[in-house]
Amino acid sequence: MVYVSLMPKRTPTTLRNRIAIGQSQRRRMPRTALAAWLPKLRRADPLKLLANSMRGRVPALIPIKIDRMTASPFGYFRGAVPGMAYDLSLGPNTGIITQLCGDAHVRNLGAFAASDGRLVFDINDFDETIHGPFEWDVKRMATSLILAGCEAGAKSSLCCDATRAFLKSYRTAMHNFAQMPVLELAHFQVHRLHTVEPVSQILNLAERATPLHNLETLTQPALKKKSFPRIFKTIEPILTRVHGDQAHAVLGALTPYAETLQPERLHFFAQYTPLDVAFKVVGTGSVGLRDYCVYLQGNGTNDPLFLQVKEEPISAYASYLGKSPVPSHQGRRVVEGQRAMQFQSDPFLGYTTIQGRDFLVRQLNDHKAAVEMTELKSAGLLEYAIVCGETLARGHARSGDPGVIAGYIGASARFDTAIADFATAYAEQTEHDWQTFVHSRTNKPHKRTPHKSK
Repeated sequence: MVYVSLMPKRTPTTLRNRIAIGQSQRRRMPRTALAAWLPKLRRADPLKLLANSMRGRVPALIPIKIDRMTASPFGYFRGAVPGMAYDLSLGPNTGIITQLCGDAHVRNLGAFAASDGRLVFDINDFDETIHGPFEWDVKRMATSLILAGCEAGAKSSLCCDATRAFLKSYRTAMHNFAQMPVLELAHFQVHRLHTVEPVSQILNLAERATPLHNLETLTQPALKKKSFPRIFKTIEPILTRVHGDQAHAVLGALTPYAETLQPERLHFFAQYTPLDVAFKVVGTGSVGLRDYCVYLQGNGTNDPLFLQVKEEPISAYASYLGKSPVPSHQGRRVVEGQRAMQFQSDPFLGYTTIQGRDFLVRQLNDHKAAVEMTELKSAGLLEYAIVCGETLARGHARSGDPGVIAGYIGASARFDTAIADFATAYAEQTEHDWQTFVHSRTNKPHKRTPHKSK
């Protein structure tokens, strides 16, 4: 398949030429064709793809992942990236390549502390990030709005309206980004965040998620014989302390990790001393992967730093994208993808290796927060959808060529209509797959009535 290169050295210099390239891609992939979802094209069972993705994970934790996925269609959707990656690969695509988040959904946007201490709102999960067709992210985010809105109790018509609001926002923002000077785009921040109720709630939650709050939540006073004042709590099965060789392996991995930091950040990191290690269960798609927390202390007991050391397997999209330029180290893949798409990234973002496995390293819960599902109904869903569109467009524009993408999308709502139709069909497919998944675990149909979007 021929892809449109978005690398700067090969990108035409004029906006008109770049828009023309995007428009020319419509001949090989008409915008109306983006609506198609044909389940008959499937040759692989999505449940088998899911099962294959769990190989190599901690067996004792897989039931937790299953429980979270059986809770709702949206829960299933969050954990079933391998299935959707396969489904997206079944038909043709635009060939317009940018950095994908890979797991674009409403709960993977949130607030976190930037390097200057300010709270920023952005995409915040890049485990599946990879270079791929830009519309794959758009399709996944659009589908998530329907499923998440349904779970929150929103009416079907409102879920569809939110999807269209997201798509219009994405299209409008991409055209604006295409016109911007390069450095203005690099510095662009999404505005009006405090006036959007769901985002305002996220920022309020993030404001309270300080390192000292985490110190109280995650740790407890140590025994008197300890040389340091606090240790991790044990909260089975979510948080358990790690001892012996495993703890030494995790702490030893901080040395090569430090080499991946920028020099000025390495200087600050070197002033922290690691005190304790724990194993933590996180997310839905990540459950079963090895995820460690390291508690470090800086300038006294009131200066804690918590690092997350998270195992990163190969992206679920990798086998469908040919020779996409991906680093061999999966932690580095995530770091580079995150830095490419985010306005500002975690100052302690880096990667390392433990016992032959690749890991991402970042701060744990430093002013981090995501949307509460109860906020995704009524006007809140529509407002949040608009922010999602602008935020995802910014990530794609930063890491790709907004002129080419804008040229393909065009100024009309044709692109919006096609993706919205796909999202409606794929949300219903996800409901069906979820029902099958639940039945496979319980051997009886689930009582929930499938949501039908109109």
